[in-house]
Amino acid sequence: MDAADLDCRTRTLTGCIPPLLVSRLLELGHEREVEFQAGRGEWFCALEWARLLGHRGRHEEALEVLAPYIATNWWPAARARAELLEGWGRVEEAIALSRPYAEAGDRLALVFFARLLARHDRGGEAFMLLRDGIQDWFLAQCLVDIAEAADMDEEAAALLEVRIEGAVPACNDPDCNNLRMEPSNAVDLLATIRERQGQIKEAITLLHTRETTSVNGRDQLADMLARHDRITELRAYAASEHHGHAAQRLAEVLEERGDVQGAIAAYRTFGATPDGMWHVAVPLSELLVRLGRGDEAIEVMRALAERPGGAEDWVVHTLCTLYADHDRPQDGLAYLDALRGRRGGKEDWDFFRMRLPLMADCGLLDEAIEHARSHPEGDTWYAAWVLSDVLAEAGRTEEAAAVLERHPTVGGSLRAERLIDLGRIEDAVRVLQQPMSKPTTPAWDGDYFTEPPF
Repeated sequence: MDAADLDCRTRTLTGCIPPLLVSRLLELGHEREVEFQAGRGEWFCALEWARLLGHRGRHEEALEVLAPYIATNWWPAARARAELLEGWGRVEEAIALSRPYAEAGDRLALVFFARLLARHDRGGEAFMLLRDGIQDWFLAQCLVDIAEAADMDEEAAALLEVRIEGAVPACNDPDCNNLRMEPSNAVDLLATIRERQGQIKEAITLLHTRETTSVNGRDQLADMLARHDRITELRAYAASEHHGHAAQRLAEVLEERGDVQGAIAAYRTFGATPDGMWHVAVPLSELLVRLGRGDEAIEVMRALAERPGGAEDWVVHTLCTLYADHDRPQDGLAYLDALRGRRGGKEDWDFFRMRLPLMADCGLLDEAIEHARSHPEGDTWYAAWVLSDVLAEAGRTEEAAAVLERHPTVGGSLRAERLIDLGRIEDAVRVLQQPMSKPTTPAWDGDYFTEPPF
């Protein structure tokens, strides 16, 4: 084993047994296989086996499982051991193990180490370790989290204010109003501190200055307004915020309070704006489903799909899923038939694949398979994946595995999953442990790459 190889395998989930299949092996009672593979360089097996031994009180055996991996100086292995040690109350050992990695400059190790210190009443030390890296958004986020426990909010705020004041134009264009700020989340983090200090008005004012309002589908300002019961301001913000995330937060608050009609109205009001329904159709349909109003949910997605340009694959997929979930597979097939008719009888695989579970629900699984195999894209590896899923769902696991055998160079994890379900563990492991083919990087010719690896 060496760190580079371990890192490549775990990041790409190739040439190894991935976490989901390790869990599957344990669920099916194949502990001995997991233990065996843990000793042969399978990191995810080693990780789960060590955790399992730890839960059983066999601490030294658990540490021994991880020892060969830690010997490579690979940080994820050291982190796993530190987490076990901390969980067993051996905090000083966890700190001693983690410190060299943090001091070497690994930002993931530094954040882990700082949070470890903070959890055990050493927040001041953690703060001092992080402050010189304040320009890094990841380290800055950790510093602000730690500042609360260390009672150093004002010190963190002062660092962030300097960074905000030092923001510079993002480009040389005099008409460009964008600023380059390091860390990029300085305003968000300063607002977090001000909210913690009870300075809600200042926090809100700060968040109104952001260029990027939403991160991972959430809007910090909308969440803050909701937390402090400033519903009137949240309504006003929802009317101006174009991603629909503020409208969604407003609807969530109203639903939590039992005002389901108000929640529905919040979505529909935003949906009435130009392109608004593109952003809120899915959460609105999910709300209607929670209320037992599945037919209305279907109509929301159907109306979006019927708009000019609205029959995007994700929209149609959501619609067909709703039809299937509400025992209306025939209606789903009828919609797909109509869509195919509007497109001159042509149906790309991305849309054809949506037929298969609907046909299976109608008792037409064999017919669905026959049609799939005669489709122009029916011999592709991605078609095989879909067919395998449909067959497995129907309990026809042997056939589901056989379909994938026609494409042995792709889809190793799915093939292995089918083999595991059939009890063919050795075959599954052999598929997963096929040697990785490392891609070669094309020579740079001054132009963009058009073929993978990009």
